[in-house]
Amino acid sequence: MADQGSYSQHGIARTSRVRTEEQRQRDLDHITRYRDLEDQVRERIKRSDYSPETFRLTSALLKLNPEYYTIWNARRRCLISSSFSKRPSGSLPSKASSTTSPTATTAGSSTESSSAPLAATPPNLASPTAGMSGTTAEETTQYDSSDAESEAADLAIIQSELTFTIPLLLESPKCYWIWSYRLWILEQAISRLPAARARGVWEDELRLASRMLDKDRRNFHAWGYRRHVVAQLESPALNGKSMVEAEFAYTTAMIRKDLSNFSAWHSRARLIPRLLDERGADDEARRKFLDAELNQTREALNVGPEDQSLWYYHQYLILNIVRPSQYPAMAPHFSTTDRIAYLERELDEIRSLLEDYDDVQLVYEALFEYTLFLYHLQNG
Repeated sequence: MADQGSYSQHGIARTSRVRTEEQRQRDLDHITRYRDLEDQVRERIKRSDYSPETFRLTSALLKLNPEYYTIWNARRRCLISSSFSKRPSGSLPSKASSTTSPTATTAGSSTESSSAPLAATPPNLASPTAGMSGTTAEETTQYDSSDAESEAADLAIIQSELTFTIPLLLESPKCYWIWSYRLWILEQAISRLPAARARGVWEDELRLASRMLDKDRRNFHAWGYRRHVVAQLESPALNGKSMVEAEFAYTTAMIRKDLSNFSAWHSRARLIPRLLDERGADDEARRKFLDAELNQTREALNVGPEDQSLWYYHQYLILNIVRPSQYPAMAPHFSTTDRIAYLERELDEIRSLLEDYDDVQLVYEALFEYTLFLYHLQNG
């Protein structure tokens, strides 16, 4: 009989992992190299040496340990000190702040919150007198050959740095510091390049976000990152305009591929108020939109009533009916009679689910919650 201690709690035999002397020596050599590299970089930082050689050493160290946030900060300083052009920002076309776009659609995801450290931006390279004439950069800027060369050099650095982070992200996709640095590099495109070129960089980033979601459609980090990128593309800094129609269509496509995509339903709910406002939808158009969304969700629930993401979105639609002061997008001017009729119809549809799914808890929870909503409407 096998020794009980040789099996894991799942009944799978444990295998001992004995390292060979060669493997042990290889690990020790790796540690020695890492510590030597770390000592070199830290000594250079101590001397405020942010030369190209220091930059090269940060590349080697970050490939070994991308969680080392101090080294990412040193890399930023290397770029500012010895790589990026020193051209004053006043010589570039003026741009509104990319973080104050009135059409921003970002929400609180972990990826989006990673933009917070970007507030610690590099020192302003603008000259003290830049922008004092009162005229816009578009009116006065004439690029000479050195300007074009500086732009091309900065663009090459930005693209190289974005490329540098990709294999690191593939190895450590949830590493906060990689995403923070990548966003900082993208911000450099806005501050250092003309809007048209900077926009191209951010459009490439949107394509990257789409590829990330093609590989993992439910990755909420990627969804949050996509919302941040879209907000920048909509901003005045990139000569942006609303992308709400395109993004709404994107959520539709992703939901058709996977009805259980909670993040897609969530993004859809966030987009709807803007979508209807920008369409200039009147009460009738909003009613038709609500009917279409309810029908779509009802069909999905008939297939998967155990799917919590569907109920989340259905609840959002119901709240537009019963709490118009908090959710005014789709039914702001319904009469109480209209609201009661809609709610009674949805309750009937939910009860019909019990004919085939009488053991699904979420169905009963919805019945209970919506019945309370109906009671308050009828007795309010």
